[in-house]
Amino acid sequence: MLVRAGAAAAAVTTTLSGLRRLWRGGGSGTAACFPLGRALLDVRGAEAALLLQGLLTNDVTRLVAGDASPAALPRALYAHALNVQGRCLYDLILYRLHESPEEEPHILLECDSGVLDAIQKHLKLYKIRRKVNITPCLDLSLWAVIPGERAGDIAGSLAKCADQALILTPDPRTEVMGWRLITKKGANLSEIIPGSHIGNIQDYHRHRYKQGIPEGVKDLPPGVALPLESNLAYMNGISFTKGCYIGQELTARTHHMGVIRKRLLPVHFSAPLPKDSIPEGAEILTESGKSAGKFRAGGGELGIALLRLANINDLLSLNIAGDKVKLTASIPEWWPKPTSK
Repeated sequence: MLVRAGAAAAAVTTTLSGLRRLWRGGGSGTAACFPLGRALLDVRGAEAALLLQGLLTNDVTRLVAGDASPAALPRALYAHALNVQGRCLYDLILYRLHESPEEEPHILLECDSGVLDAIQKHLKLYKIRRKVNITPCLDLSLWAVIPGERAGDIAGSLAKCADQALILTPDPRTEVMGWRLITKKGANLSEIIPGSHIGNIQDYHRHRYKQGIPEGVKDLPPGVALPLESNLAYMNGISFTKGCYIGQELTARTHHMGVIRKRLLPVHFSAPLPKDSIPEGAEILTESGKSAGKFRAGGGELGIALLRLANINDLLSLNIAGDKVKLTASIPEWWPKPTSK
């Protein structure tokens, strides 16, 4: 049974004012709907949550908790799958697709489409004899919905179109990313969100980069990125109380030591970046030529980079084909504020 969009509509209205203040894309000022092109994987069965619980950083039982009312449970969770060394393999958003404790667990996994086959193999490797079915969802479409200044009552509109809008939920990472919307393939977005427009996917990525939100294998290279350096805790993607999962040991030790010297940060370049000519992991240097971090991904004058926090305010540059392109880094507004002592 698929989740009705109206059940989640009331929960998303609180994100609207703050998000409108931060979103400045889609010149019409209406809601922009971005077709993400990411893949969806259906994980269904009595032991679906149990399987995922041992593989992912977040507490999957929160999606399927016992006798709790469905209204009290989150619709979505953000999580990473790690390797045994504690490095990121896949960034995922999990969606709950069952309405009551009586129904068997039914979860959708959103992932980078380029690693869909790899994730299926990863899950099946650990499935063993668990009662779980794992299949791609080829009949569904995934959208990011980000409102403009004149977006109107998006939640109310979606509540009236539950036959086409199967899931509506706030993006679990941070409110500045708006909502995730899952529809049937070929659904009419103008009916689901009257007055909305289909946005340019490059605008969506620009918004992500501006807010420092990583997504997919370019931003989070498999086997390279570390979850806490990738701001997983800031994006509600990790539980430090759930118990064991693959890659937990290094992550827990780093968290309890409380020392994270590098983080993914939004960066702004002095000139637009050339397309597809920046080597993966290109070095970012200080004015004195010392390494300050590595470039991950970007477009135009915006990007995301793994930088030493000690170098945030330094004069930085990226060496591209012998030319130095200056850049500045910033702390996103949505990050938690340091507590005063």
